Amino acid sequence: MITKIGSFFAGNVDLTDIGFAGTPANDRWLPDKDLASVFSKCEAMAISMEKYGYSTFWAAEHHFQREGYECIPNLLMLFTHLAHLTKNLRFGCGFNIAPMWHPLRLAEDYATADILTQGRIRFGVGRGYHTREVETVGAPILDQEANREIFEEQIEIIFKAFTERSFSYHGKYYDIPPKVPYRGYELENISLVPKPSNLPVECWQPIVSGSDKSLDFMAKHGIKGMIGGGAASGGASDEIVKRWQEALARNGKETELGGDLIIGFPVQLADNETKAINQAREWGEERIKMFGPLGFIPGLTDQQLQDLTDPAKAPLSGLPTIEDAVKSGSWFCGTPDRVIEQIQEVQDRYPGLEEINIGVTNMGMPLKASLEQLEWFGQEVLPKFVSQNTED
Repeated sequence: MITKIGSFFAGNVDLTDIGFAGTPANDRWLPDKDLASVFSKCEAMAISMEKYGYSTFWAAEHHFQREGYECIPNLLMLFTHLAHLTKNLRFGCGFNIAPMWHPLRLAEDYATADILTQGRIRFGVGRGYHTREVETVGAPILDQEANREIFEEQIEIIFKAFTERSFSYHGKYYDIPPKVPYRGYELENISLVPKPSNLPVECWQPIVSGSDKSLDFMAKHGIKGMIGGGAASGGASDEIVKRWQEALARNGKETELGGDLIIGFPVQLADNETKAINQAREWGEERIKMFGPLGFIPGLTDQQLQDLTDPAKAPLSGLPTIEDAVKSGSWFCGTPDRVIEQIQEVQDRYPGLEEINIGVTNMGMPLKASLEQLEWFGQEVLPKFVSQNTED
């Protein structure tokens, strides 16, 4: 039963001249002042979410995006600040890109934030998908096998650091600690200082490709899965939810379908479906412009990808539409009552699902529109589900 609803924010600043007929993604270069506005935008959204009883403000770590799409480089610093502007709202790392960190520094920083916020930050890790980000800081992503190997070593190290009084790790990529002299003895173990105050640490990871190998790794380490949000398209297929349930079972945990998952859906509320679709159209198109060339919009042809760079050709290129997303159930558009029905349908389909994310801060969407959607959803949709938790 769904009793918690959060919202996922990729980190876009307010954008103008958007959609297929707008400025091509690679041609956009925003002033520094505009790029830095992401932080005041996060403050305003967090305060609104706190007011209306949302569970978690999820956001993404990204770097070097002068286009204005994903502009938050350090989630833990931001969330520690936002936690001091709110009292109950939790903050989710969706996700810290582990290959761009030293695992001990990520473990330390999370532990510090966990203590300073009294446990209101939710830990999340990912492997990354932007070559410009990951390769620039010296980690592999073009070599997907190396990226996976490094990530898996990092997770082993991070969990050891969280849970063991002292530890060592010697793998292909990390030798922790190195055998060096220190104050009269040879170093053989290391201790994380400080450790998180809330143990065990709940950890989340995106499910994108959903290979059995990745799902089994997550299940083995007790990592929970998020579907939708960021690069992943909204909603979930019955197949991937079932395969996740099977991966959990293979690793000793029986759950109802949807257990240990968060599923995200873009949402646009309006007086009717047609109006909602028309309002969301350019934000959906901007998402395709941003993520299509990165391989996250299935089925695009080479010609369509080329046309995305030409505002005259893109609208005529047969690219996916917001109507397609609504028809597939991956984008909820319409009245509050209709969106309530759609969430209830998800709840019925996945009885183990306890938490969803709604996306009302879609790519390029201005802050004013996002706040209006957060308020409307918070007043008329969210209480239909969150109140169940209070009654129980």
